[in-house]
Amino acid sequence: MTGGIDEQRAKTALLFREAQGPGLTIEMSLNKIYHSTRSEFQQIDVINTYFGKTLVTDGKTQSAQFDEFAYHESLVHPALLNFAHNNNGNGPKTVLIGGGGELATAREVLRYPSVEKCIMVDLDEKVIEVSLEHLEEWGGREVMKDPRFELVVGDAYSWILECKDKFDCVIMDISDPIEAGPGIMLYTKELYEHVVTVMSPNGVFVTQAGIADSVPAPYATGGERDTTCFGPIRNTLAEVFSSVLPYTQNIPSFGTDWGFVMAYNNSPDGCGAEEWKKMIPQTIDNLVEEHISGGEASFKTYDGITHQRMFHLTKTVRKQLAEDDRIMTKDQPIFMY
Repeated sequence: MTGGIDEQRAKTALLFREAQGPGLTIEMSLNKIYHSTRSEFQQIDVINTYFGKTLVTDGKTQSAQFDEFAYHESLVHPALLNFAHNNNGNGPKTVLIGGGGELATAREVLRYPSVEKCIMVDLDEKVIEVSLEHLEEWGGREVMKDPRFELVVGDAYSWILECKDKFDCVIMDISDPIEAGPGIMLYTKELYEHVVTVMSPNGVFVTQAGIADSVPAPYATGGERDTTCFGPIRNTLAEVFSSVLPYTQNIPSFGTDWGFVMAYNNSPDGCGAEEWKKMIPQTIDNLVEEHISGGEASFKTYDGITHQRMFHLTKTVRKQLAEDDRIMTKDQPIFMY
């Protein structure tokens, strides 16, 4: 009789479903709903699933307790350490974050004692409020207490266009470029052209860049039907910066490898894209020990060996990128699935 009851429980269990691509949906148990609300811009949910506590906006997983560190360490540290390496060993002092509502990107930035000012510009104040209340494990409350941190609630696109300050690193931790989403303008050539004007010499830009499966799905090689943005973001940045480096990290809660792209205009004696990509592990480990409070032991995923894996893409991804020539502009945006 017990087996029958368990069967019925399984049939009536709540499920969380997330579309990954045309014809592909990931499904898992929905163990708990901590919070559900709608802001002016998007639906915001905090739930508990197979991946633990999870922030979901407009039905898309943004950050999960199980692996958020893999995403945030990968987004932040290659760029900031590159700046230090190319700046005579001097770490970044000023950092701008576009987006980053759960505050974990700022958490990683503030690991650097060299950072004097970290400004985060996020459009949706409700995401920040929800994260502070329900995602305490992400460390947002400590971020808000740090005197180096400044929060601006507003449109990052407009803010950057009006900005007169200079930043050593600019990080885009923004929503995917989905149709009608709040972040689409932050992936355009026009925005990247202006970003250059707010960056200091040796400044480094980095952005999250969406799905980057090690074996691209069929829809990712579908010409005009292609709804991946890893290639277009790389291509668009290459229109503006001399050194552009696409890289990936596996994020299990996203159901895929995830893409990032960092870019900078290297000086004649600076480290170019190929050199940074092939940097020996010990050099990366030394940079981590020199520039980050707690050193390598404070990281859960990033180190010199992981750095090499992240920047050496699979043959299938390299082929996909080589065949993709799309550029993202205000008049010709590209929307992710």
